[in-house]
Amino acid sequence: MTPPRKLHIKSYGCQMNVYDAQRMVDTLAPEGFVETANAEDADLVILNTCHIREKASEKVYSELGRLRVAKDEAAREGRAMQIAVAGCVAQAEGEEIVRRAPTVDVVVGPQSYHHLPELLKRAGHEGRAIETEFPAADKFGFLAQPRPDAIRARGISAFVTVQEGCDKFCTFCVVPYTRGSEVSRPVTKIVDDVKRLADNGVRELTLIGQNVNAYHGDGPDGKSWGLGQLLERLAQIPGVARLRYSTSHPRDVDDGLIAAHRDLDALMPFVHLPVQSGSDRILAAMNRKHTADDYRRVIDRFRSARQDIAFSSDFIVGFPGESEQDFLATLALVTQIGYAAAYSFKYSARPGTPAADMQETVSPAEMDQRLERLQELIDSQQSAFNKAAIGSTVDVLFERPARKDGQIVGRTAFLQPAHVMASPDIIGQILPVRIDSLERYSFLGELATPRNAREPALSSIATGA
Repeated sequence: MTPPRKLHIKSYGCQMNVYDAQRMVDTLAPEGFVETANAEDADLVILNTCHIREKASEKVYSELGRLRVAKDEAAREGRAMQIAVAGCVAQAEGEEIVRRAPTVDVVVGPQSYHHLPELLKRAGHEGRAIETEFPAADKFGFLAQPRPDAIRARGISAFVTVQEGCDKFCTFCVVPYTRGSEVSRPVTKIVDDVKRLADNGVRELTLIGQNVNAYHGDGPDGKSWGLGQLLERLAQIPGVARLRYSTSHPRDVDDGLIAAHRDLDALMPFVHLPVQSGSDRILAAMNRKHTADDYRRVIDRFRSARQDIAFSSDFIVGFPGESEQDFLATLALVTQIGYAAAYSFKYSARPGTPAADMQETVSPAEMDQRLERLQELIDSQQSAFNKAAIGSTVDVLFERPARKDGQIVGRTAFLQPAHVMASPDIIGQILPVRIDSLERYSFLGELATPRNAREPALSSIATGA
């Protein structure tokens, strides 16, 4: 009997890459690969890369330098280790990766990882295989489905890609060049994926896409469905307790999505809606295709539909040409909206994007200072939002044992971690928790429901008992 081959995947960046890494594991499982946490012991190491953040490619090359040593050591032991670079850096740099790191066997873009088994075989025969084209065929039709035991091992929450690519062409962003134009998966395919996950104990689904609320998939009625209609269908699937989606664009928030937040109990009242800047001048330079007032009106529409809804966002400080007045407009927007959380970054040029050719007028020191001021405001809002929950009772979906013995950790509707002392049989259940205190970003509390009033345990849900 042939022993299994060991696979190690290191993912960088976004939720899409987490999902893609899992699908690579599923695709390679029929080839005899099993996951290992140790790269040095692996027969195949895949770096699943992201091109969004600063110096993304340099981090990959640094990691490849360490893997070259591991590959040489494996060869001395008589083992053959293959190294693959996947994801957006692979798509953007292609042949350059092999030129700079000859130890790499396979380079594969994010639209082609379903070809990994063939690419690995080709590299074994020819020494190297590169595929960074945008294939005409939809990769999702060729990916192996995850095994039930793999689904259960990944926990009670899961990502499902419903849309890929972006047509917005923000001047700072590489996504249209590395992920391609917007493509939406058919409704029936997504429903099949979600049913499979729910049948194996998944309770919470996050629908993901580079521009997820631009979703326009073919529906079973022959019409194009929007994200709101898709969410309504998924909420009907037995076992699905919570639905989320990320990441959205303000211009693609339609009435159907607003209605979904009004009508669907399973859809969580927490929306990640990036704005990037509060200055109309900078928004125009970014080609965001919305103004600050447009964004405010979208927020108002959500709040009119559901009073308890909360928001997170993304911000870039120091974009080329950003003045102090532009930055103050961002602070004013943050103050007005009030966020439960947000992510802020210093601008860094991405090669090949229009913004990379713009003259940078904000010094590194000024960027640091603006980022600190913005983050201080965001942190104060997040702290106030979290502290407001102390003393209240909130629903928590329990996920796993915590680090402290006897504690189980779950998340609220707003993704806040909550810890209670309880038996592991509550994992997979949504239970009310009285919040007693806050430690940094995590709640400590006590179950507020008698044992006989709780939901069935996860094992019962998964087996249909």
